[in-house]
Amino acid sequence: MRRVVTGHDQEQRADSSGLAEPIEPDGMHATPTVDYGIVLQGEILLELDDGHRTRLSAGDIVIQNGTRHAWRNRSGRPVTMAFVLIGAEPGA
Repeated sequence: MRRVVTGHDQEQRADSSGLAEPIEPDGMHATPTVDYGIVLQGEILLELDDGHRTRLSAGDIVIQNGTRHAWRNRSGRPVTMAFVLIGAEPGA
């Protein structure tokens, strides 16, 4: 399978210090970090590797530690999120 990286995705990878490399073609990924995700505007789905999906909207906060997941915007409208990623030891 070949993945072509263009545009915004390419910018994210350049600025991510290696955090974007684990992103799979379907968007699923896990990073060795504790993540705080805050929905500032809009709606988004958080999908976990077991297929469970949670709809999040403005004001919702997600905290995860190395969870394999993907973000899905199914609303057709823009969503704005803020993330804080803190390095963590795997399995800690």
